[in-house]
Amino acid sequence: MDNAEYNGRDNLQIMRAARNYNRYLLDLVLVQARNNEILVDFGAGSGTFALPVAAAGYHLVCVETDPLLCENLSGHGLKVVNSLEMLEDGSIDYLYTLNVLEHIENDDEVIKLWLKKLRPGGRLLVFVPAFQVLFSSMDQKVGHYRRYTKRMLCGKLKQAGFQVAEARYADSLGYLATLIFKAFDNGEGSINPRMLKIYDRCAFPVSRMLDSVFSSFVGKNVYACAVKSR
Repeated sequence: MDNAEYNGRDNLQIMRAARNYNRYLLDLVLVQARNNEILVDFGAGSGTFALPVAAAGYHLVCVETDPLLCENLSGHGLKVVNSLEMLEDGSIDYLYTLNVLEHIENDDEVIKLWLKKLRPGGRLLVFVPAFQVLFSSMDQKVGHYRRYTKRMLCGKLKQAGFQVAEARYADSLGYLATLIFKAFDNGEGSINPRMLKIYDRCAFPVSRMLDSVFSSFVGKNVYACAVKSR
């Protein structure tokens, strides 16, 4: 991939304030991380997850196409490449990517590239926005091409050659909150920092509890854990 500026940098900065949400995503990442392995943060952005992963002692490589974000990541001492193609085939033990695949027009080709770069038995975590009915001006502003269903995401992974180990929806209450946002959408696509903090502190913990019941069929996001066959 060539260098490409990301037009949602302001939203990235605002989302850093979503402490509970980010902690949840970091836990999703770390539960599969193992010492003495090569990890890749695909679409590392501003380092919200790359920095704590690296600080925990894991051997991490960041893939990021935005030049300014790359400079920021490098400035924190992280190893950064602007294309996954720069890494050797079969050299990655674990690749995680959080809210990135929806930004890529030809997502099927990227999934095939992940498979190519992972070693046999290598692991993949993909976390993306869910349900096209929730597509709003916020999606448009940051350059989303689509939102996914569990069936759609798993189908793409299987078609590329992955074995899907787990797939779930996340943030069930967020599905309703996003519908409400869309109903009153002013077309600007901006995140309200105050409302984000209120939702993150008060509603998101409740949503995580509800996920234990509803994660099979509804949520604002969907994720899948997959493995490259040996």
